[in-house]
Amino acid sequence: MKQLAHFITKFAKPIIVIWILFFMIMIYFAIQLPTKLQGDGFFVDDEHIRVTEELSETFDIPAKTIFVLFKNKTDAEIESMLQKLEKIDQMQSITSPIGVEELNQDSYAYALLEFDNTIDDYFPIIDEIRTVIGDEKGISITGEPVISKDINVASQNDLIKAEAIGIPIALIVLLLAFGTVVASLLPIFIGGATVIIALGILTLLGDTFNLSIFVLNIVPMLGLALSIDFALLFINRYREERVNFSVVQSVQTAIQTAGRSIIFSALCVMIGLGAMVVIEVEIFQNIALGGTIVVFLAVLSGLTLLPASIVLIGDRLNKGQILRIKSTTSRWQSFAAFVMKRPVLIIFVAIGLLGIAMVPIKDIDLTIPSTDSLPASYDARQTYDTLNKQFGIGSETPVFLLAENDSDWDSTEGREKIFEIQEKLLADPLVKSVTSMFTVANMDSVDMWEMANSNPQAPGALDPIAEKFVQHNKMYLVAYLTADGASSEAQQFVREWSKKDVGVEIGIAGHSKFSQEIFDEISNKIILALTIIITSTFIILLFAFRSILIPLKAIIMNIIGLGSTFGLLVYIFQYGHFGLSEGTIVLIIPVIVFCLVFGLSMDYEVFLISRIQEEYLKGSSNTKATVDGLVSTSKIITSAALIMIVITGAFAFTDVMPVKQIGVGIAIAVAIDATIIRLMLVPSFMKLFGDWNWWLPFTKNKK
Repeated sequence: MKQLAHFITKFAKPIIVIWILFFMIMIYFAIQLPTKLQGDGFFVDDEHIRVTEELSETFDIPAKTIFVLFKNKTDAEIESMLQKLEKIDQMQSITSPIGVEELNQDSYAYALLEFDNTIDDYFPIIDEIRTVIGDEKGISITGEPVISKDINVASQNDLIKAEAIGIPIALIVLLLAFGTVVASLLPIFIGGATVIIALGILTLLGDTFNLSIFVLNIVPMLGLALSIDFALLFINRYREERVNFSVVQSVQTAIQTAGRSIIFSALCVMIGLGAMVVIEVEIFQNIALGGTIVVFLAVLSGLTLLPASIVLIGDRLNKGQILRIKSTTSRWQSFAAFVMKRPVLIIFVAIGLLGIAMVPIKDIDLTIPSTDSLPASYDARQTYDTLNKQFGIGSETPVFLLAENDSDWDSTEGREKIFEIQEKLLADPLVKSVTSMFTVANMDSVDMWEMANSNPQAPGALDPIAEKFVQHNKMYLVAYLTADGASSEAQQFVREWSKKDVGVEIGIAGHSKFSQEIFDEISNKIILALTIIITSTFIILLFAFRSILIPLKAIIMNIIGLGSTFGLLVYIFQYGHFGLSEGTIVLIIPVIVFCLVFGLSMDYEVFLISRIQEEYLKGSSNTKATVDGLVSTSKIITSAALIMIVITGAFAFTDVMPVKQIGVGIAIAVAIDATIIRLMLVPSFMKLFGDWNWWLPFTKNKK
């Protein structure tokens, strides 16, 4: 670190020039990121995807459908609009509601637009459809591609809204911490540069990786909060050193001390992010990629751009004084003395409070977000809700079963096998109905089919129906379940049928299969991800502090704090408090919050314990070192945590539910960590364990 410190202070100007050039280039790419984002990231490359693609290629079943809803429109008006839509590029077919009873209900009617199955990007098509429709009242569109596009737009609006709330409040917190305009603005600029460059890099990677629309919120949220936190820690340490040393010497010392803490903190965060890679769900891969990039850049800017800027700014860092910062040392000393005198009582009270907060976890209901992720104010959401209410769209649970035979299905033996599979499905209590070539033709047996199809007056009359469901050695049918597509009953149904022996090879697709694969992938890999996080964090803290107890305590307290966080999330979002209606917790939230916050909370652990260790190694007793470390870091930990809470908590005022829950979850977890855990439990346990805190086997204890 000493060599790095000398290098940064010696080449401060070139370092800043390089950063400015890089920043200017990345702005161009960063503004293009929204065009690279597709889907919500709930994607597993498994059976559902393979079967869906096969159904699309072999049976021409559209992978995605766009619905056009008409209200109070005549047949002539509907026909006129559909003729205009027919001219859109890559339009494959249109199902008109004219003369089709099931597509009409009261004053409503809807059409289905189906496109070329090779389309990867529906966003330009949706823009073209909306251009054709224009401002005409009584016509609106919805469907998975439309909802996905509107969530993209809502995410952009949410980001602007959250930053408009979070950044000004963060600036106020910095002013309260530093008292001067320049010192307060510098972390904001550093954070902004970090985020813009990270978004630019993600844009460049957008052609290689499928990026979720939620990346647009999570990466800036994480990058801005961490960058400001790192800058706050660094500037605080620099100003402490500047009292006795030159600008250059103070910057070098800050790099060697605060810089070390920043590196260890970032490593913990990146481990949490990296562990998500083992869960092969696209959104976790996206957050791991985007998060690792922005955290790395936050460290890089915090150890190069920030100190180089301070070297050039010098004592002008303290210009523009707005507030005279009074010393809070005496108050923190009183607080530290209170904690040191009553460690057992404080531990008992703190763990009791956290335990109470955990209670709601027993009721947690995890679901995969769907249309309810989109705010109700958007036309696509309103249109979908209308279709669901009027026509039951979305209320049915279709399960597609694709069967592949060794020989052609177009034989008596093949048809008997199809009928046998159909009857086995109908015998399942969860199956409401089945759509197959037999049910469409109203045939109750294979004999009836054979007789009707061999009628001399109409030979081969049933062939068009058969061709719809059978192509050479492939056949499909659709089972409709009585259970909701995301329910555990529906998931268990497709899980069992995927393994069921029906004499031929089968594959399953549909919302139930999609949900089952997501749930199973997370449940099968979550233990591995948590093991990686906990083990790696333990090893890093072990080497950082040369102690067994400190990393063990940190991990246990983190788990307790996160358990309390999940309990409070259930209380807020699931029970419906603070103005929210009762709902569910998005499936990915516990995983993302745990992986992110487990690393983030280590920031404060490293900040506090590093300072305590410094004093201990200088010769102070464990108790005095704990008091001095707590007094010197409490204000900065509180300020850093407050900024993290403000930046992430601002997303509580956004509209996209998964983003809202992530922001609130991180804010709650950080609040618990920076107050109850770091300021109460950590010093209390440090007092109780004494010199044993610094015990490491096979090494000589200081005392």
